[in-house]
Amino acid sequence: MAPETSELTFRTAGHGDVPALVALVESAYRGDASRAGWTTEADLLDGQRTDAEAVAESIDRPGTVVLLAEADGELLACCLLESRGAAAYFGMFSVRPERQGGGLGRAVLEHAERTAGELWGAEEVEMTVIGQREDLIAWYERRGYRRTGIRSPFPYGDERFGVPRQPDLYFEKLTKTVAI
Repeated sequence: MAPETSELTFRTAGHGDVPALVALVESAYRGDASRAGWTTEADLLDGQRTDAEAVAESIDRPGTVVLLAEADGELLACCLLESRGAAAYFGMFSVRPERQGGGLGRAVLEHAERTAGELWGAEEVEMTVIGQREDLIAWYERRGYRRTGIRSPFPYGDERFGVPRQPDLYFEKLTKTVAI
């Protein structure tokens, strides 16, 4: 399928975007609606992925930007970038489930990598991915990310991150060197 990015525009999120952002993130990862796309975590986690308070805190956090990808004023995707010295952390990456698989996610990821370099001179982009998400990790590897082998525990007992459906979840750190 050809990328559907010709009309894509990017902007920074503000507080007025919080409800739409929460709805987008939840639709991409949780519940039956997320199963329309391939990034669902519904088999691994129940509960919420984020909430309005967490998204608003991200928008306000110094050294952090939440990017929105829109077409004709419609929110299609988002991500978070956070400056971490020579690196930028990439997270909260969400694409509307019915728009996944058409190149939109790749376009957003590439824009985020350029933005990290332009804003902060980041030489590397890093992220954490649930280790059991082999299909998603493979997608990132095809885009130049590498597995570091660095793992961190899933925050069991903190329902702000979801309710695990299995006892062995963990995060794995991925990194990519980006041109500045």
